[in-house]
Amino acid sequence: MSEVLAQLDKILQQRKTESADSSYVASLYAKGLDKILKKVGEESVETIMAAKDGDAEHLVYEVADLWFHTLVLLAHQNLSSSQVISELERRFGLSGLEEKAQRTE
Repeated sequence: MSEVLAQLDKILQQRKTESADSSYVASLYAKGLDKILKKVGEESVETIMAAKDGDAEHLVYEVADLWFHTLVLLAHQNLSSSQVISELERRFGLSGLEEKAQRTE
């Protein structure tokens, strides 16, 4: 699974140098952070709606869109999926309550 994420990270970084006319991701980058955030928000809502509909196939499709646009956001911010994976790994063995108590925010 992390191979797919690593491949996506690489492609998303490459899209930063491409013309907005040649790539959907490049066009998102060209439109800036607000457009990317709007897409993440739209995909979040679509994921919620799919879950409420109870259609497993549609839910998987929408979660894939949400994950993809979240990866675009990470790449735009010069972050990668591996950093998120590392954070999830750090949380293994912690209860959700312990993890929340450790937050400084």
